[in-house]
Amino acid sequence: MIVAATQFAPVAGDIDANVRTVAGLVRAAGAEGARVVVFAELCLTGYEPSLIRDTPGLVLTEDDPRLDPVREACRDAGAAAVVNGPVSNGGSGFGITTLVIGPDGSPLTRYDKRNLYGVEAEVFAPGAADGRFTLDGVRFALATCYDNRFSGLAERAAADGCAVYLASSVLGADNDSFEEVYPVRARDFGLYVVLGNVLGPNEDGVGCGRAGAWGPDGGRIADAGPEGPGFVLAEVG
Repeated sequence: MIVAATQFAPVAGDIDANVRTVAGLVRAAGAEGARVVVFAELCLTGYEPSLIRDTPGLVLTEDDPRLDPVREACRDAGAAAVVNGPVSNGGSGFGITTLVIGPDGSPLTRYDKRNLYGVEAEVFAPGAADGRFTLDGVRFALATCYDNRFSGLAERAAADGCAVYLASSVLGADNDSFEEVYPVRARDFGLYVVLGNVLGPNEDGVGCGRAGAWGPDGGRIADAGPEGPGFVLAEVG
């Protein structure tokens, strides 16, 4: 199976603009054979916790019509999209939520970030369950940025039969995760690790790109580099 790891600079607070970018990348990656397309943390709004806190209209629902262009792109491309944004939890709060939209445009699963970092804990509600889905016989696990610092998520994923661990993140150039976290999770648990990252300024700093993947031996098998928006392909599973 081919998975695409993406990177772009989200427009802060502009869901429609970011959805258009996401849909375009799904179509482009699908045209090159990708079956799953992975995006960064809060790609739908930009990583802007304070803006999200102060702007209720930025909170999405699982069936939000603003995501229809992504659903249509998934159907057109025959690819699943792993997108992340602030999504209502059905109660009084909302999570930093990964929604997996299947190749037919229907929902495959939802995952709410379990381990919140810094100001996130003042804005978002943590999740309480791990995220999983299976496509074409390959089992995937979901994790979001700071989650990856906790090895238990990857350990449970491997024990649950997952072959691929999808990490939606917001990382700057000085973040040690590229050397000390993602390859270690891959090597320690025999997983393919696929990273979607951001470019450009955000509330946490400046995203550095380098979306890509690591093989089960911990070696880099795909790297989109630090420069422009787009995606890189990796064969996994």
